[in-house]
Amino acid sequence: MSFRSTLSRMVPQSLLTAYYDYEKAKQLSPEGRALRASDAAKTFHGDIGNQDAIERIMDWLCRAQDQSATQDGGVARDFSLTDGWAASYPETTGYIIPTFLSEARQGYREDLASRAQRMTDWLLSIQFENGAFQGGKVTQRPVVPVTFNTGQILIGLAAAAQVFERSDYVDAMHKAASWLRDTQDEDGAWRAFATPYAAPGDKAYETHVSWGLFEAERVAPGHGYGEAGLKQVRWALGLQRENGWFDQCCLNDPKRPLTHTLGYVLRGVLEAYRLSNDKMYLDAGLKTARALEKKLKKNGYLAGRFYANWQKAVPWVCMTGTAQISSCWMMLYEWTGDEALLEASKRANKFLRTTLILDGSDSIRGGIRGSYPVSGDYGRWEFLNWAAKFTVDALRQEENLN
Repeated sequence: MSFRSTLSRMVPQSLLTAYYDYEKAKQLSPEGRALRASDAAKTFHGDIGNQDAIERIMDWLCRAQDQSATQDGGVARDFSLTDGWAASYPETTGYIIPTFLSEARQGYREDLASRAQRMTDWLLSIQFENGAFQGGKVTQRPVVPVTFNTGQILIGLAAAAQVFERSDYVDAMHKAASWLRDTQDEDGAWRAFATPYAAPGDKAYETHVSWGLFEAERVAPGHGYGEAGLKQVRWALGLQRENGWFDQCCLNDPKRPLTHTLGYVLRGVLEAYRLSNDKMYLDAGLKTARALEKKLKKNGYLAGRFYANWQKAVPWVCMTGTAQISSCWMMLYEWTGDEALLEASKRANKFLRTTLILDGSDSIRGGIRGSYPVSGDYGRWEFLNWAAKFTVDALRQEENLN
């Protein structure tokens, strides 16, 4: 038995986690230590505006693709201040594809479309015969089909199929969408192929899987993809409370879900409305969005976890969640004209811009921390590719309104 296994039997988990976090922090580079100190002092820089911020973040995402430890065309999961560049992450590479294709249409970098194509080709090379995709980084074990990851990759496959009109992309999209449709439980939930990298149990935030099905429905209607997605969202609404809260909505702590997973569930509900135009989904989304808007500070700070009464549970920001929720506020403003949601989105976006890394090494310049401060519990010491992706999306939405 290893020393770590022996220790885990003798010491409470909370103390053990704190010990390993302390040991990890000792591995920080001088640049990492400087960033930790800067964040602790709550140092912000001037607002560089949406377009400049978008270009810097997109440059970082391109480097994340080029520097992936597995060099396969996928996007590195993260850059860690203690461990360097990680292996490619199929799940998030999937939904990074539409961001690259959207930004390619903006025309500032000529290579974005070809980069998206490389990502798609790589994903096709690792797709299971049944249409599903694995969870975790491409190097992680076990390599098993996972519902959630397949749904996220489906978002990208649908975008690539529509833009490039390649038969192999369309076929891969159909295989993934059909697998999700056919493995769904009668009540609308997915349970048979849960990720081994999260706590067991039902997950309301798999409305974000449904979004993948909605995108497949738009590309190829008539296969039941949209209805399967709507069935799951209706099931998830059974977990929503009157105050907008969703039960069973976290990777590992449903009593204190991350704004990241709250952002997932909210976006899936809004996408159900966008597909169906059924006001039930709009009303449900507004409940959650308005509850979160009331918790946003004037400076754009949004706590990274909440309790069911919408009281903050942690002192740090989950940067991914802030970006996702900002996008949802912007969508709802466009549909309802609710100025409070527009102002909330602008404040959240300003927070994201003024905490963006503007200087330093290529590995962190233009990157988005997992948490603010960088020592926070979500993606500690890491710059996450999905935090960057969702920040670009949120900033682009605001820029397009101007």
